[in-house]
Amino acid sequence: MGRSADFDAFYDATSRRVLHQLYALTGDLEQARQCTQEAYARAWRQWPAVSAATSPEAWVRTTAWRLAPGRRIAVKRPAKRPSTRAARTPGGGSADLVAALRKLPERQRYAIVARLIAGAAVADIATETGASVATVENRLAKARATLARILPDDTAVLTGGHRV
Repeated sequence: MGRSADFDAFYDATSRRVLHQLYALTGDLEQARQCTQEAYARAWRQWPAVSAATSPEAWVRTTAWRLAPGRRIAVKRPAKRPSTRAARTPGGGSADLVAALRKLPERQRYAIVARLIAGAAVADIATETGASVATVENRLAKARATLARILPDDTAVLTGGHRV
């Protein structure tokens, strides 16, 4: 396959999943769409290097997350009630879960979304974030504990049947 066909296949296989992950990270569907679109545009421009990466999908997810405007500020503000628009999540995800994720500190939120929604291994998250495996495990434990307190039992299930 040529460069274009390889990228097209990658985009088709991953773009919806990355959009869902970005929505879970940002809590804003339009922002998630814009950041995801720009991350894929950057991946296209750098496709030879991106396609050689250990996980091109992780590269796109990390790039999209770094593009999210005000992501640090959003963590410090109290979470807003989901609007009617926010409640319509990609793939029918839970607005309650997204609101709960927004209450986590940024690094915990990234770790839990990458692990439980994206299915990334702890070692891969450590590489993506420049943290040690022990630090990522600690962030995951804290995120799970916080989410368990915030979410009622019936909404504590994440993608793939993982309990928080």
